[in-house]
Amino acid sequence: MPATPPLFPDRPYAAPADFLADYQGALAAALAGVDAARFEAAATLLGRAVRERRTLFYCGNGGSSALAGHGANDFLKCVRTETDLAPRTHSLAANTQVLTTIANDLGYENIFVYQLQSLADPGDVLVTISSSGDSENVVRALSWAVENGLSTLALTGFSGGRAATLAEVNLHVPATNYGLIEDAHLSLLHALAQYVRLTATAPDKLGRVRF
Repeated sequence: MPATPPLFPDRPYAAPADFLADYQGALAAALAGVDAARFEAAATLLGRAVRERRTLFYCGNGGSSALAGHGANDFLKCVRTETDLAPRTHSLAANTQVLTTIANDLGYENIFVYQLQSLADPGDVLVTISSSGDSENVVRALSWAVENGLSTLALTGFSGGRAATLAEVNLHVPATNYGLIEDAHLSLLHALAQYVRLTATAPDKLGRVRF
């Protein structure tokens, strides 16, 4: 894992514009620090799963739960647009009733793995989104997925946590600020969905359809 950059912000700012300028620079650096070979591996994994009609499961907590829903949405709707692909996606963080009953009866650490045990088949894909990479419910889901024949992709930040070593592919954002990491994770989810869509889009449509 690359060296973790220093904390941001690390000083007060007198002007909002100065903070914005540094935030923009830090975000650009975070995205530039994502390993291109790992992105290629992630895109290949997801593209193959879509073509094989495997289900893509997404999960995350807090802001990352919103990213999980966003990632599932982009593959279901956007990847299908103007292509012959019909992705199967599911956000494990989307159903409040399911989440709360599992959390109440079995513990919050089991909210994702319990769903996978009912819904997932070998060959499906689990995409986890966790800035720390150490959320217990994400780690339990990853561990089960690995043990039960699912492909796994983890989006992480900070030091990567346990998710970085458990997942088949780890897309790591080298940053130490939650906002920067989540911004970069969303960009990566967009880039993955758009690339898979691009591979199935007729060349004569490019430049005429919106991505």
